Amino acid sequence: MKLSVLRSIGEKREKDFHKLGIYEVEDLVRFYPRAYLDLTERSSLKTAYHNDMALVACEVLRVMPVSYGNKRKMVKAFCSQDGFPFTVVWFNQPYVAQKLKAGEYLFYGRVQNKFGQVSLVNPTFEELDKNYRLKGIVPVYSLKGSLSQKIVRAAVKEGLQKVDISTVIPWQIEKKYDLPSLERAYYEVHNPTSMENKDVASERIALEEYFILISAFKIIKGGKEEVRLHNYTVSASEVKEFSKRFGFEFTDGQKHAVNAIFENLYAPTKMNRLIQGDVGSGKTAVALCGIFMAVKSGFSAAYLSPTEVLAAQNYAVLQRYFPEYRVGYLAGGMTAKEKREMKTRLKNGEIDILCGTHAIFQSDVEIPKLSFIVCDEQHRFGVAQRNSLAEKGEGVDMLVMSATPIPRTLSLIFYGDLDVTTITDKPKARQEISTGIIMESKYDDMLEYVRKETAAGKQAYFVCAKIDDDEEGSVMSVTELYDELKNRLPTVRFGLLHGRMKDKEKAEVMAAFKEREFDCLVSTTVIEVGVDVPNATIMIIYNAERFGLSQLHQLRGRVGRGAEKSYCFLLMGTDGETARERLLTLKENTDGFKIAEKDLEMRGSGDFFGTRQSGKMLTDIKNLRYSTQVIFAAKRLSDDAFEGRYDDEKLRMAALKKYDRLKDVVLN
Repeated sequence: MKLSVLRSIGEKREKDFHKLGIYEVEDLVRFYPRAYLDLTERSSLKTAYHNDMALVACEVLRVMPVSYGNKRKMVKAFCSQDGFPFTVVWFNQPYVAQKLKAGEYLFYGRVQNKFGQVSLVNPTFEELDKNYRLKGIVPVYSLKGSLSQKIVRAAVKEGLQKVDISTVIPWQIEKKYDLPSLERAYYEVHNPTSMENKDVASERIALEEYFILISAFKIIKGGKEEVRLHNYTVSASEVKEFSKRFGFEFTDGQKHAVNAIFENLYAPTKMNRLIQGDVGSGKTAVALCGIFMAVKSGFSAAYLSPTEVLAAQNYAVLQRYFPEYRVGYLAGGMTAKEKREMKTRLKNGEIDILCGTHAIFQSDVEIPKLSFIVCDEQHRFGVAQRNSLAEKGEGVDMLVMSATPIPRTLSLIFYGDLDVTTITDKPKARQEISTGIIMESKYDDMLEYVRKETAAGKQAYFVCAKIDDDEEGSVMSVTELYDELKNRLPTVRFGLLHGRMKDKEKAEVMAAFKEREFDCLVSTTVIEVGVDVPNATIMIIYNAERFGLSQLHQLRGRVGRGAEKSYCFLLMGTDGETARERLLTLKENTDGFKIAEKDLEMRGSGDFFGTRQSGKMLTDIKNLRYSTQVIFAAKRLSDDAFEGRYDDEKLRMAALKKYDRLKDVVLN
């Protein structure tokens, strides 16, 4: 059902909703609020304490034009609450100067009460006109373009009346577990009668989504183990001899992983194994041992990487450790002639190990005698993408790897079709990375430290969350940061990297940084996975409180890859106890799995799975708050449904529809 059927949405507004990823009415009702305002608890700034979160009804008297400081743009407004004067400041949000006019508003933000001067910093706001008085608990949505909270709320309200909301959980299971109404839950999430009821409704919706997701996995997997077709002849002593090529003693975790692969390859069924290990735990060395087992036995192997930057890096590694074998490379950035030549060589059996990106999936890529596949950073590929590569051979053994720590309890659900090996230790040569939380007052000192270190030959990453200016908060864009840093540090050579650049362009920038043509790389999180620049010793992350802890841990792992001592600096865009507590967890821990468990505990699984690390498969439940137990409850319900052999067509269609949405998506 298209958005145009709603009376409140015209052509212009429809385009603005498209910017939010909302194309149909069904998308609209699944666009959950990012926050709620409890209007029964309005604050008085006269009695508010420093750092309190306050909801304030007030009058805006005057808005000053955008001013430019050394570091960021600022908008300032002078306001009054029942005769009590205060100021409101927005950093790096110049659009506020156009949106805010004199009149009555509702502000929600953090109070700054210093030396008797009261202000709000970066609050959300909306107009309070005479015909639109808010009351009760009000949802707050993310916005784009000309959309306002009033417009989105009205559209959602109308959408709820148009959409048929019914559960796909078989009625026998619904009755057995006495589940609340799904339709009622949707109304409660968008129009809460209480915060407690809103939380119950969130859990009911999350239960439905996880039930469908887990059921989709069941349908895809089919629960069948395939009989082994490839007979490996490599001996344990030959594998041990190959491992000596790396020049270091394998850790106990690496040895256990290699042994598990060896046992799998001699088992009666084909291998389907996940190697899960923290940043720097040596997963690549383990994967190369698996590839050796295949090529030494006379078969061919493939190594799949999510980006051209990482594929090129892995290609160089494969050439180094397999000099006696023919290693090929295939990626989208190659010329048409290069691709044709490589495909011909593959078809003729002239390649033993193929390294590449999604280009390997193409139907005209033939890999004779393919028996072993390594899928690097598996969370970046859909299930069907991995399967399409496996289909290029018969009975192919699959090894997938992930450096994204997922709590063990959750991995049992989402990797239920895989044998999971976790490498918990790290090579002795790896240095600990010192992590610090940098306050605004120390920002200049940090930049001076970077200037001195780069002058001495070191390199640094500057990472921020957004490519463009953010209209939702004080998040500096990567292009703005790039321009600012070039002005602040004119003697330092800066490179720029972000996700909208073409693959070839990204690869060129990354290669130039690795060759020390740049001292610093200003980037979004595209550098999160796999990039290896041993000379980079400094990682600086802006608005660190906006990232998941596991993602921050991944970013931190981009430094400390050489012999030099490395540092990670976390810059906070907002000051608050919860944000500080989360970042202190990262500062005090280096174990990615412990960090993931803590992240899950502090933020709840709704936020945990809403982060990049889990991809797009769970964006349906973004912003919902629910406990981890919801996931286990969904698995229990799904197990019951399938064990009970309920031939429910509605469930099957919903599960296949979700799978269909996932299968061609690169999860990032």
